[in-house]
This record gives sequence, C-alpha cells and structure tokens, in this order.
Amino acid sequence: MNKLKCAVIGAGYLGKFHAEKYALLRDCELTAVVDINAETATQIASKFGATAYTDYRELLGKVDAVSIVVPTTLHHQVSMDFLSSGAHVLVEKPITVTVEQADEMIAMARQRQTVLQVGHLERFNPAMIGLGELNEHPLFIESHRLAPFNPRANDVSVVLDLMIHDIDIILALADSEIERMDASGTSVLTKGIDIANARLTFKSGCVANVTASRISLKMERKMRMFRPSSYISIDFQNRALVKHRTGDKEMFPGIPEIVTEETVYENGDALLEEIKHFVHCIKTGAKPLVNGEAGRKALATAIAISDLLTRHSEETSA
Repeated sequence: MNKLKCAVIGAGYLGKFHAEKYALLRDCELTAVVDINAETATQIASKFGATAYTDYRELLGKVDAVSIVVPTTLHHQVSMDFLSSGAHVLVEKPITVTVEQADEMIAMARQRQTVLQVGHLERFNPAMIGLGELNEHPLFIESHRLAPFNPRANDVSVVLDLMIHDIDIILALADSEIERMDASGTSVLTKGIDIANARLTFKSGCVANVTASRISLKMERKMRMFRPSSYISIDFQNRALVKHRTGDKEMFPGIPEIVTEETVYENGDALLEEIKHFVHCIKTGAKPLVNGEAGRKALATAIAISDLLTRHSEETSA
C-alpha cells in the first residue's frame, strides 16, 4: 500500500503532538495541518513538512486519514464531513456532544466502510496494554483520576474531561450492562462539576467506584480491580502494573500464599501507539480497540452520570 495521506485538524496543545506522530510513521505522509489560526497552522505544518490550511473543507476527498483534535462541539460536523468523503477518522474523546451525533457518525463510517476510532488514550498506556486479556471479570473496580486545576479544559464537566477515561476502561473490563448508577459531585472553581464520584453496578455483579477531580493538589491516575483470585493495580501516570494473586504454596495452613508481580514500563508513548493502531486498522481492516461503538458507550454513560449530578445539585440547592 502507498503511504497514507494524513492530516491533523486542530493544531492546539494536543493537535501538534498528533502531527508529530504521523510525521514519524513510515506508512504515513503528513500532508496537511489545519487550524483556524493561520499562524498556528503554519508553525506546526512547516515543522513537519506539511501544508497549512485554515479551512478543513479544502481537504475533503484529498486525504486518506485524519486526526480530529478540535473542540468537542465540532467533532460531529468535522467527522461527518470527512467520513462522508471516504476518509478514515481518529476523533479525540469524547466522541461527540450527544449520543445521537455519535450514532450518525457510526452509521456513516459503516456506510462508507471507513475506520472510526475514538481517542481514549489510556487504552494505549503501556501498563494497560501489559494487563492483557483477563480470564476472569473483576468483581470490584476502583479508580481515582485527580489533577490540579487547568483553565484550558473547563469547557466541559470533570466527568467528560477526566472521568470518561476510566469509564471507557471500566466498561471494557466489566463487559456487562449497567444495572444501577449513583453519583455525587460539586462545582468549586467553575460553573461545571469539578469533582465527582460515581458508583456503577453491573448486571454481572461487578461494582465500580469512580472518582475524578480537576481541583486537586496532586496528579493521580490509578485503577484497582479485585477478582476471585487476584488483585491488580494500574498506575497510569507512572506506567506501573502490579498483580497480586494466590500461589500454589501456603502462607498459613489452609491459606494460600500471595504472589506479587510488579512491572514498571520505563518507556512508552501512548499517543504514538494509538495512531499506529489507527493506521494498522486502516491497512488491515481490523476493528479498532476503541471504535465508534465503544466511544458512544462511554459517552452515554458519562452523560447519564452528568444528568444525575445535575439533578442532585438542583435538589440540594432547592
């Protein structure tokens, strides 16, 4: 196959990293960088030997694949334009603003037989990849995603900004429908929810306790899961995976020993792996690890949690 002609739509903080990764891949040719700010587009495009544009519509029908790294409110419009033109799309999370918009994108990708992948980056964290396939579904999952306040990302609630990462992973791990959902949270520095906790009970019996905060004094991205014969801890920030399981020997009479295996992944580039996976799916026809349906499911759950938080806030302030 000839090199894929690729473009990055949106050259902000994250977009410039997408451009960098495409430029590194031998299977790709970064042909264009688009941003409404002409100076920004030119700066990033010239760095990687691409052409700068301010209007993405000039590229419709002229590129094979795009990363869409624009504000969430524009995901649907830009993605639909590229999908309908026959281009493969990697769109940042959350997939769209509404579930209905996500459904339209999924249907268009299916109709045009194009790859639609959603940028849930933590799926490509080395520690997450190291987890591999689970032969037992978790009984309990606990996650904490904490970050200091950043004015750049306050256009959506902490649920759609941070918690959705863990929601996506938990839905994949539990592999079951949600039976019950409870949530609480509050705004502190912005008009939206800045700290939130959700408890998800699945039909399988698995329970997940999910906490996210964007007003913390420290950074933390951890997940723990308990299964009948093991306890697993994932530190996304430090790329560490710890597995505790029962062994063949006895710690006390009738009580099995606990065997611990810890792996720290010194090197890893989740965004590069994500884009490599996108390119692989385009070339081979493989199903993306985070396809449109997975992105839709994470969005629907995040919206349901957000609705609970809104109702809770209205009730407490009444």
